[in-house]
Amino acid sequence: MCARYVRWMIFFILLAGCKPTTTTTPLPVTATKLVPTRTLAPTPTLARSNPTPELAAYAFPETIDPERQYLFYLHGKIVEDQGIHAVSETYGAYEYEAILDELQSHDFVVISELRPKNADLILSANKILEHINLLLEAGVPPENITVIGASKGAGIAATVSFLLKNTKMNFVLLGFCSPDEVEEMVQNQTHLYGNILAIYDSTDDLAGSCQELFTASEGKGIAQHKEIVIHVGTGHGILYKPLDDWIVPTVEWARAAGVP
Repeated sequence: MCARYVRWMIFFILLAGCKPTTTTTPLPVTATKLVPTRTLAPTPTLARSNPTPELAAYAFPETIDPERQYLFYLHGKIVEDQGIHAVSETYGAYEYEAILDELQSHDFVVISELRPKNADLILSANKILEHINLLLEAGVPPENITVIGASKGAGIAATVSFLLKNTKMNFVLLGFCSPDEVEEMVQNQTHLYGNILAIYDSTDDLAGSCQELFTASEGKGIAQHKEIVIHVGTGHGILYKPLDDWIVPTVEWARAAGVP
């Protein structure tokens, strides 16, 4: 389902000589004292956009607490097409807000926003990279940052992993690796970096195993990696609900810095 996005990613990288960068706008020297035990850095204005009102609680934080754990959630393409109340004829309602609420209940700073229709893979990945770099500049350890992507969102997360090349960052790829997609990434040497957890349903006809991609990425920057096959029976529909089957291992992966 996401093969065409990965194909465009490779095209633009090869055409434009796209290279990862960690250049960011420096954080202001003056920090705001919010708690007696530590100082929080105010977020540069460029990192904040006007969030969808329903998602305002999940906008990039106005202050960065280096002691918190941060979690980016990148939704599936149907949300681009229909908005935050997307409904699939096959899988039902995409419970976007419920997923964010559930992830936040585990004491993460959850960051998520609605992408525009037909969002460009590289531009979307670069925006996440900008936010990650701001967190790193503010002193957040890379192992305290996790990027979760669902379907197309997983394609963006994989792109972030490839471009950032940080071996300590955490990634969760939900319903991502189709055979054609994996073959393209392996042939084009699009390797994964960091701690990678892949989860898919055994009946998913749009996604499959990432093991071949894991193998191709070994020795290139991938650290801990694991794949979980769940047996809910709704295929790609597992991405539409905050099911314990994928929420629990995702939370454990993020908390334990890639070692659930």
